[in-house]
Amino acid sequence: MDKTSVLGDTIKYLKHLQQREKELEEQATMQTMESLVLVKKSQLLLEDEGEPSDEQGGCCNEQPLPEIEAKMCDKHVLVRILCEKHRGVLVEILSEMDKLNLDVINTNVAPFGSLALDITIITEMKREFNLSMKELVNSLASGLRRATLQKA
Repeated sequence: MDKTSVLGDTIKYLKHLQQREKELEEQATMQTMESLVLVKKSQLLLEDEGEPSDEQGGCCNEQPLPEIEAKMCDKHVLVRILCEKHRGVLVEILSEMDKLNLDVINTNVAPFGSLALDITIITEMKREFNLSMKELVNSLASGLRRATLQKA
């Protein structure tokens, strides 16, 4: 190839890259992110002292949980739940996600103290999903309350 054709191909390729960059920037500006947090003021029991406290940093004393946070970006939803630790709670949450037309992509569960779980779930919306973040959080909270009442 001669220098002219190499330069011509390079110029075409650079124009193509500039156009692609412009398209990606437009897509990025169109993306919306919505989030909602449902948190009730909780009374926590410090494991060391055994006294109720309104400060963060202990384990659960009463039934102020669950605390649910949901964030949406495009077709993905990130849900973080701090809930009472009991048998079957994760199964109940995942079942509720399925009922709400959310496909679970990733789940992470970690104990928080001896009585609570910190659960993080990344989901993808199915076509049938049509809830706001507030409706999603309320549905998860009521599902967790039902599960807790059934276990009691």
